[in-house]
Amino acid sequence: MSTAEYALNRSKNTQVNLNTIEYLARCHCGALTARYRTAIEPSAWSLRACQCSFCRSHGALMTSDPAGALEFRSNNPDRVQRYRFGGRTADFLICRECGVYVGVQMASNKGRFGILNMLSLRPLVTGLPSAEPMDYGAETAEVRRLRREMRWTPVAPESI
Repeated sequence: MSTAEYALNRSKNTQVNLNTIEYLARCHCGALTARYRTAIEPSAWSLRACQCSFCRSHGALMTSDPAGALEFRSNNPDRVQRYRFGGRTADFLICRECGVYVGVQMASNKGRFGILNMLSLRPLVTGLPSAEPMDYGAETAEVRRLRREMRWTPVAPESI
């Protein structure tokens, strides 16, 4: 789906509440946490199942909200692995202690943006739509950056 098609579909299909809800995510041991704020009802979340070998091996289901906020934290930054996969354009955040993949963030001249592995939410959120399989392998670095700036969630300045 092109970024223009996504924007059109998002404006037609997204149900938005007036109140932002905060969701908490974490790895198993608690060394890596995330706060995801969105006004989108979980039943309308955009869930994506990237088909790259990294995401498939982690069983990741990613979500984001361009109008929301995302913050990653760690009580011990030495336990956070920043892994640069494939195009090396973003940091995949993984706990070194328990191995949980919590999310991804990237920086651009428009700021920092991220996505959350919704399987790291605590408690898990129910009533979610089916994840859409996605293959980003043919994207150029520029197209990837533009898609992320448009689709991913802004990352808070105080985030790790």
